[in-house]
Amino acid sequence: MRTLKLLFATMIMTIAFTSCNVVIDDFNDPYYANLEDVVTAYDLWYIDYNSTTGSGDVPFLSKAFTVSFINGKMWVNNNLVGVGSSGNGYGIQIGYYDTFNGVLEIDHDFDGYYDFDVIQLSTDRLKLIDNYNNVSYYLEGYQRYNFDYDQLFYDNIEYFLQEYNAWEKTFTSQTGDLNEFDNENYLSFTPENITTFYSSQDEVGINIANILWDYVGSYSVANVLGYDNLKILTLDYDSWGNEEFELTVLNDRKISLYHINSGTTYEFTGNEYIQYLKPSSSKQSESNEGRKRTKVIRETKIRRNLK
Repeated sequence: MRTLKLLFATMIMTIAFTSCNVVIDDFNDPYYANLEDVVTAYDLWYIDYNSTTGSGDVPFLSKAFTVSFINGKMWVNNNLVGVGSSGNGYGIQIGYYDTFNGVLEIDHDFDGYYDFDVIQLSTDRLKLIDNYNNVSYYLEGYQRYNFDYDQLFYDNIEYFLQEYNAWEKTFTSQTGDLNEFDNENYLSFTPENITTFYSSQDEVGINIANILWDYVGSYSVANVLGYDNLKILTLDYDSWGNEEFELTVLNDRKISLYHINSGTTYEFTGNEYIQYLKPSSSKQSESNEGRKRTKVIRETKIRRNLK
């Protein structure tokens, strides 16, 4: 196993009229640093998956939203449901790590051993390089007290929708015009991708296992200009066209869908939570397969005048 140098980058502050950018230059002669102090400097490292480079994959990093390194143990938040409270905010332990000789060695409970070169790009940003699998991940450091768990939902909303086997309609507002979506009582979003949804008109209250998913279509999520806590969800129903909603997260089991064309507000409640890589003693659904994060490119829309 080869010895790794933890590379620090210099920071040059460039002040423009309205912004302040950090420009990074590598030292010509990198020096050794204490890797353990670097990886434990922050409680949580958010994986900026959209910045991932390379053709390879490290399964447990592709599934995680955050990673933490605590006294030789590695913790991750693989789920958005319960984030901030599960494991005191750290999530679940999924293995062990070591920083021997400046190499970040991870022993994952399912995926085995991985070695990473670590480059510190700034005080709160790291680059993990897996040369064997040809992939690099970028991590952003936060302390638990200043980590925006709520924003995590909106930044990764497609994955939140996947964390229940079904979303059941539990509220329909009295206001709003009659429309075709009034008849849809269940929604489901597949963990195999972030583009496919299922819909059912079965009666509310039936056993989730007995739902007849009578429609399968595509969906998309868009950002809303000027709003961090609002998304536009578009469901493509071939028979009558697209249904567009303002999507708001009410809590980690309930969402609000405001039907833009009719002015009707619906609330859907999640049923049968799926926790990824959870302790086996739990009775809830669990999975180590079928879901990984992918790069998400969203359209940004201007909020329409509401009814």
